[in-house]
Amino acid sequence: MLTRLTVDAQVPGDAVLDLTEMTNQTIKLGAGLRQDCDTIQVTGAGRLRLSKPNKYWLESSQKRYVPSVEDTVLGVVVDTKPDNFLVDIKGPNLAFLPVLAFEGGTRRNIPKFEIGTLIYARVVKANSIMNPELSCVDATGKAAEFGQLKDGYMFDTSTGLSRMLLSSPTCPVLEALGKKLSFEIAVGLNGRVWVNAPSPKSIGETVLMWMLWHY
Repeated sequence: MLTRLTVDAQVPGDAVLDLTEMTNQTIKLGAGLRQDCDTIQVTGAGRLRLSKPNKYWLESSQKRYVPSVEDTVLGVVVDTKPDNFLVDIKGPNLAFLPVLAFEGGTRRNIPKFEIGTLIYARVVKANSIMNPELSCVDATGKAAEFGQLKDGYMFDTSTGLSRMLLSSPTCPVLEALGKKLSFEIAVGLNGRVWVNAPSPKSIGETVLMWMLWHY
């Protein structure tokens, strides 16, 4: 049986889940995993991780991001088209963000995003042969935390560290920073972090403390 969560490091080709033992469960696969008949196999190197309900992914510290459905990402607008914004999410291909993929989106209120605009979005379509598609609403059609991020500072990190920051319970690093500084943060599973604070000095202090901890 392979249904138990494996915590040891995995290598490409390892079988980590046996679907015949999970017939009454809905399984969602994230980055680094693929289905081969009745087993789930690893496509990269890393550790198998699970978030409820039943979403599995391979945690690694790779720099290049591989999009997966329901990932939250920080993207940069690189071009605009009549029906889509083209967004860089650090993946192998640019992502599409439909101009109507916003709360209450209609042709009369299309967002006016300039090149370089930073967007917080979620991945709604992803596969190996098509450009990923993004949305700035949650599953209920609400904007929630998604949309344009203004001001602040955005920097790159590893995908593994991004997942750690979004872990539950709250990441101890963010808890420690929150006790000393007042700031906003948005973490993308594509290895990008955005920080904003009441003053440029506070932003600099937050980023500096982050860098000292990380490196």
